[in-house]
Amino acid sequence: MSLDIPFKLLLFFSSFSFTGVPTGATTAGLGSQHAQLLPYNNQRTSHFFNVKTFGAQADGLTDDTKAFLSAWNKACQATGEVDIMIPKGTYLVGHNSCSTDFNCKLLPTNVKFLAMNRTIVRGITSVNSKFFHMALVECKNFKGSKIKISAPADSPNTDGIHIQRSSGVYFSRSLIGTGDDCISIGQGNSQVTITSISCGPGHGISVGSLGRYKDEGDVSGLVVRDCTMIGTSNGIRIKTWANSPGRSAATNMTFENINMENVTNPIIIDQAYCPFASCTPMGPSQVKLSDIYFKKIKGTSLSAVAVALECSKGIPCQDIYLEDVHLELATGEKQVTSTCKNVRAKYIGTQIPPPCA
Repeated sequence: MSLDIPFKLLLFFSSFSFTGVPTGATTAGLGSQHAQLLPYNNQRTSHFFNVKTFGAQADGLTDDTKAFLSAWNKACQATGEVDIMIPKGTYLVGHNSCSTDFNCKLLPTNVKFLAMNRTIVRGITSVNSKFFHMALVECKNFKGSKIKISAPADSPNTDGIHIQRSSGVYFSRSLIGTGDDCISIGQGNSQVTITSISCGPGHGISVGSLGRYKDEGDVSGLVVRDCTMIGTSNGIRIKTWANSPGRSAATNMTFENINMENVTNPIIIDQAYCPFASCTPMGPSQVKLSDIYFKKIKGTSLSAVAVALECSKGIPCQDIYLEDVHLELATGEKQVTSTCKNVRAKYIGTQIPPPCA
């Protein structure tokens, strides 16, 4: 999950009107079950509210949230037949402050599974979520397959699938293209398998971010295999915050048979993760990374540094293995390189780029 771009939700409308909110009806926002979207006609009704009258600019740049809320509130207070007109235009609504505020208010997740056991989800589609498309929290024995997730490449915090404090999770045969992590493995997970996922656009498949909050659970038993990253900013990424308020661990994780197609950072461990414009670390990450295997990682990198292992100075990484890694620079101009901090990785088989000095 990344928080470095202001959130923008654009609504595209031709001329439409909402009609028929009964007096005293319970409403739940613009998408209320009591409101029906109908083609607008020129016949004026007893109550007529145009969002532009309430200050909407419809330029795709100005935040029109207050105008929509004002028009909707006035309509709900009216009696009889009511029309809300949204003239043709591009409307920007729903900002939050996550780009600048560490404790920002989060937006809704499209689908959330909470404390469920023995669940099967198959063949669903999620489009243009305001926040995470799908979230699993405290679930056990969850299987998901044939899932399609789509959002613009520049839509922040729109993780495709976020998994947290869950066990026995299996996702397979899915297509994910979004503006953030295709799949993010949060804290407290165990025995999670991700296989046959096509990811792109997006930020790749990530472990983390970890170490942001006190008393986070450990991550263990993760397997990611037979996946393809296409045009993503990262391929396989492990990210932990500096200044961790408590200790935790991520261990026994395998990433195998991953194909990278024009990926900016194919393999990256970042234990000084900072999604904001700038951060001032007061101390190293307290998340211990160990027993991590990168096997059969191949493809092309858009960056000259194809493998970046930046571990914590406070708790250096242990037992990091790279086996049969073959990454070429996408332009073919020169050989890619690798960088390492606070880690002595172990290498097996083919190594392109060459191991860290």
